[in-house]
Amino acid sequence: MFLGTHTPRLDDKWRLILPAKFRERLAGGLVITRGQERCLDIFPMDEFVRRAEAASAAPMTSKPVRDYNRLLMSGAFDEIPDKQGRVTVPAVLREYAGLTRDCTVIGAGLRIELWDSAAWNAYLEGTEQPFSDQAEEVFPGLL
Repeated sequence: MFLGTHTPRLDDKWRLILPAKFRERLAGGLVITRGQERCLDIFPMDEFVRRAEAASAAPMTSKPVRDYNRLLMSGAFDEIPDKQGRVTVPAVLREYAGLTRDCTVIGAGLRIELWDSAAWNAYLEGTEQPFSDQAEEVFPGLL
């Protein structure tokens, strides 16, 4: 499981150095693709395959399903981290997420999210209070 918040910088070749604690799980390959709220999702290859199979089982007669699958798959890039745990973030995805050199990597359970740090900070500012307010509604009886 991916947990925590990390603040790496993209290098001059637009490579992301994966947090050390995430590298073992991603060593066999990963997929970087578009995420919601203009971040990037990074999945271990096996988790991306599982999700892609589930998405392909949805009815293709549904326009929202087709739209979602098109955006997900057309923005997906497979990578294998180098020995230093670096992966290149493709230009189309950097543009989608508005990435600059300063990034924030968050563990999101079965995936990682990659954000431009300014965008992440703005997102947090707008969601921290609703997070506190909605805990009981989102997870009834759990919190």
